[in-house]
Amino acid sequence: MRPMKGLRLAAVATGLVLAASACGVTGGAETGEGSDTSSSAEALTGLRILVPNSPGGGYDTTARVAAKVMDETDVATGTEVFNLAGAGGTVGLARMVNEKGNADLTMLMGLGVVGASYTNDSEAKLTETTPLARLIEEPGAIMVSKDSPYNTIDDLVQAWKKDPSSIAVGGGSSPGGPDHLLPMQLADTVGINPAEVNFVSYDGGGDLLPAILGNKLGFAASGAGEYLDQIKTGEIRVLATSGEERLEGVDAPTLTESDIDLVFSNWRGIVAPPGIDDAEREQLVAALEQMHGTEEWQEALTTNGWSDAFITGDEFTSFLTEQDQRVSDVLSKLGLA
Repeated sequence: MRPMKGLRLAAVATGLVLAASACGVTGGAETGEGSDTSSSAEALTGLRILVPNSPGGGYDTTARVAAKVMDETDVATGTEVFNLAGAGGTVGLARMVNEKGNADLTMLMGLGVVGASYTNDSEAKLTETTPLARLIEEPGAIMVSKDSPYNTIDDLVQAWKKDPSSIAVGGGSSPGGPDHLLPMQLADTVGINPAEVNFVSYDGGGDLLPAILGNKLGFAASGAGEYLDQIKTGEIRVLATSGEERLEGVDAPTLTESDIDLVFSNWRGIVAPPGIDDAEREQLVAALEQMHGTEEWQEALTTNGWSDAFITGDEFTSFLTEQDQRVSDVLSKLGLA
């Protein structure tokens, strides 16, 4: 197996689906005063945001924050978030692809859905959807409970190398998702055969959290933003983060600071079904651009430990294509695609 040291693989979050009410995603009330959105633009009405995994995870949090900001700033009105979990996000992805031409529907997605589409042998692929915008990026975190015997990332790595299969590694995504790819690449980087890693998959951070707190895992790999409350209270300890720089508000070194040559980032974005027309796509992109320009969204980035990674249009389309190919290559090396 070829080494994957230093591979910088942006991770995806699952799907933000904007499905409209009877009025559809159309112009409604004008944007309110006090927001950074254009005063001449009209709000989208009746948006529904589909999250393709369980409540409480990173996709769910991102979708609900986006919905709240859009409604508060009059970018949209009456936005509803709902969950359609299953098969690592590919149940939601299949729903998106089957809704061809439905401009009232969008999905919040990310690296996890890209990987799951391969490991679950899904007929639906993200490359079939209509890309709208990449929203955020965040590093992964290597986390343990407060009762863990591992106090540093070096403690963990040394124990892990002695008997890789004896240490259960949890992640809030299915094989091929960011929480799976991070520990697999970490194992490869420190000299462990990824095939020996005892990975336990949970359907989102909401399911992973009690496993961490209940000491059912040797360690967990996921985005720290989902667990900031438990990190602040000391119930969860972060041994290291996987970004290029330290994560603000989290007292932990990066992997590279700890002499582990690995940088890894997760990302989340929004897509629409295939077959919508250019005007509908531009309307949805414009709404997301308005949301991105608000003070409320910028505050949400800081509060949740997210990095601003906003891109739209052809740039996001090219990014999705590149990510799809990169994930396929990595999973092929692991024998999973």
